[in-house]
Amino acid sequence: MTASLFAQIFLGAVILSLATRLWLAVRQMRHVAAHRQTVPEAFAERVSPAAHQKAADYTCAKTRLGLVETVLETALLIWLTLGGGAAWVFGLARELFTQPMFSDTALIVGVMLISGLVSLPFNLYGTFVIEERFGFNRMGWKLWLADLLKSLALGAALGLPLLLLVLWLMARMGAWWWLYVWLAWTAFQLLLLAIYPTFIAPLFNKFSPLTEERVRTAVEALLARCGFRSRGLFVMDGSRRSSHGNAYFTGFGAAKRIVFFDTLLTRLTPPEVVAVLAHELGHFKRRHILKRMAWIFGASLAFLWLLSWLMLQPWFYAGLGLPGAAVPPHFGVALLLFFLALPQFSFLLTPMASMYSRQHEFEADRYAAEQAEAQDLVRALVKLYEDNASTLTPDPLYSAFYDSHPPAASRVARLAARST
Repeated sequence: MTASLFAQIFLGAVILSLATRLWLAVRQMRHVAAHRQTVPEAFAERVSPAAHQKAADYTCAKTRLGLVETVLETALLIWLTLGGGAAWVFGLARELFTQPMFSDTALIVGVMLISGLVSLPFNLYGTFVIEERFGFNRMGWKLWLADLLKSLALGAALGLPLLLLVLWLMARMGAWWWLYVWLAWTAFQLLLLAIYPTFIAPLFNKFSPLTEERVRTAVEALLARCGFRSRGLFVMDGSRRSSHGNAYFTGFGAAKRIVFFDTLLTRLTPPEVVAVLAHELGHFKRRHILKRMAWIFGASLAFLWLLSWLMLQPWFYAGLGLPGAAVPPHFGVALLLFFLALPQFSFLLTPMASMYSRQHEFEADRYAAEQAEAQDLVRALVKLYEDNASTLTPDPLYSAFYDSHPPAASRVARLAARST
C-alpha cells in the first residue's frame, strides 16, 4: 500500500464517521422535538408533561453541544494527522529530549494536552450552562477546578509510569513486545479495579456507611438472598456536584463495595432502592462484568498485534503525516497514530457493542424481577428517568446505534409483563 492511498482511506473513514455522527445527532434532535408535547401512553400516569418537555429540551441541548464538539474534534484529528500537527509536536519533543523514550512520551503527552484543551470549553459549557439551566449542577468553580487538578495529577501519577513501561517494552522485547505490553496493560487495569474503591474514588467524593435503618435492613436481606458479599454499604455525596442519582458496586474480590448516591436515597422508597440494587447485582450474578472484561482484553490483544505489524509499514507513518518517524520506527509515534486512527475505523462497530450491552441490561432486569418486585423496579426507573431528564422518546436508530441501555418503553414493557 502507498502512503497516499492509506491517507485517502483514512480521510474517507473520518468523513464517514463524521457524517454518520452528525446524521444520527440531527435525527435524535428532530425525533425528540417532534414528540416533545406528548408523554408516551405507557408513562402518561407517572410522568408529567412538564417533566417530559424538560427531558426533551435537555436531550436536545446536550446533543447539540455534542454535535459541535464532534465537528471540532474531527478538525483537530485532521490537523494532527494529515495537517502535520503531530509532526510539529514531535519536532518540539525531539528538540527538548534527545532520548527517544522521553521524546515519544513528550509527544503523546503534548497531543493529549492539546486534545484536552479543545474539550475543556465543552466541559465547562456542559456543566455551568446546560446542567445549570436544567437545575442539575451543584458544583461551584472551586470544586470544578479542584476536580480538574486532581484528575491531572492522578493521570500523571498513574499514566506516565504506564506509558514509560509500554515504550520500554516496545523497544526491548523484540517481535513479541505486543504480548508483553498486553500483559502489563491487563495487570494495570486489574490493579485499578482493586484500588479504585479505597484509594481513587475517595479523592473526589466522601463515602459514609449506610445508616438509614429501613433501607439497610432491606438491602441486607436482598444480599443474603443473592449470596452476595461486599466490604460494606456506602453513601456517596453525589449531591455536591449534581442532582443526578445512581447506585453501583465497584471493585472485585474482597474489595467489592456497594455505593448509593445520596440523591438516589432521598428520592426512592426502600423497596425501590432494593429493586435498583437487584438490577446491579444482576450484572454480577450473570457475569456481565467478567464477559465485558474478557471482550476488552481480547480486543486489546488483537489491536496490539495489529499495531506491531503497522509500525513496520512506512506508509502507515507517511499516510498520517509523520514520514520521518518510519525508519527506525518511533514507538511512541506509532502508538499515538494508531490510537488516533483506530476510532475512525472501529466506529461502525458501535451498534454491535451497544446491542451487546442492552442484552445485559435486559438480563439484569430479569434477575431484579426475580429477586425483588418488578413493579418496584418500574417505579424506580420512571423516577430516575424523570429526575435525570432522560428522554422517553429517543430516535430508534440513534438509540440502536449508541444506547448502552434499552429505551425506557422497552424496559418497562418487559418488566410489566413479568409482574402480570
